[in-house]
Amino acid sequence: MPWKPKGKSKWIIGLVALAILAFIGFKYWKGKKSALPEGIVSGNGRIESKLADVSAKEPLRVREVLVNEGDLVKPGQVLVRLDTTTLEASLAEANANLAATQEKLAVAEAGIVKQKSEIELATIEAERARRLVAQGAGSQRDVDVRTSQLETTRASLAEAEATLKTSREEIEVARANAATIQTRIADATLKSPVTGRVLYRLAEPGEVLSPGGPALTLVNLEDVFMEIFLPASEAARVKIGSEARLTVDFEPDRSIPGYVSFVSPEAQFTPKQVETKSEREKLVFRLKLQVPRELASRYVERIKTGIRGVGYVKVDPDAAWPSRLQNVVTAESEPH
Repeated sequence: MPWKPKGKSKWIIGLVALAILAFIGFKYWKGKKSALPEGIVSGNGRIESKLADVSAKEPLRVREVLVNEGDLVKPGQVLVRLDTTTLEASLAEANANLAATQEKLAVAEAGIVKQKSEIELATIEAERARRLVAQGAGSQRDVDVRTSQLETTRASLAEAEATLKTSREEIEVARANAATIQTRIADATLKSPVTGRVLYRLAEPGEVLSPGGPALTLVNLEDVFMEIFLPASEAARVKIGSEARLTVDFEPDRSIPGYVSFVSPEAQFTPKQVETKSEREKLVFRLKLQVPRELASRYVERIKTGIRGVGYVKVDPDAAWPSRLQNVVTAESEPH
């Protein structure tokens, strides 16, 4: 005789069936909700930012490091001071050399003034001697002496003018040398080139940095982007400047506006971050979704690189963003 469920068993079976139907319905509803409209594509990615090294131009000893890892820094903020004792000694020597050269120039200028006066006097005396000879009141020997003195004085003037020119050139060289050393001293004060956060502190006081050796690595918080990977069929429809949206996993109900700033000209294998083997086997194109600088500047206190999320791109400019991507973060909205 076939088994027939009793009343209580019927209720249990009915509840299980209802639960299964509800689960299937929920999955279907969630799938429909997450489905993107035609003309919009998406890819997984993470928030990234460019890095900037704060480096020494020449080998100098670190005197003090003024920031720690995690500190927020602004453009022009002093981050590291290097020891400039030897450079300051060289600058003092260069300034002394400049002063000596300027004094030499002053002597040369005074000598020229003197030589010009002597030439005027010698010219007058030579002319007077010629008139006396013409009048029969003087000797030719006196004329020859006066003429010789005039020529000698003119030669001395030419020599003084050459010395003056040399002194001026030496002053320019000495001034350039002093300015160069002053610039080297200024370069020994390392400043932040960007608004960012200290990622790595790579040097400590007392260490000697090599030329180009980094003392700090900064995360540029005004150059924020997300890289996603799209198959060729979708990437081919993307244009530079296309409108984009970015979401992060910890706050999926808010989206960040952006735009496509780069589309790779070459295909590549999907990077290892993609978990599914079938996805890794596909060739894709890398896209860079840039966050506007003014928006990134507004939220520098909250930006954290490495956070995973999803990037969305309009391949059809007329496509409408779904409602879940319309709660957009703006530069005017209050950070929270």
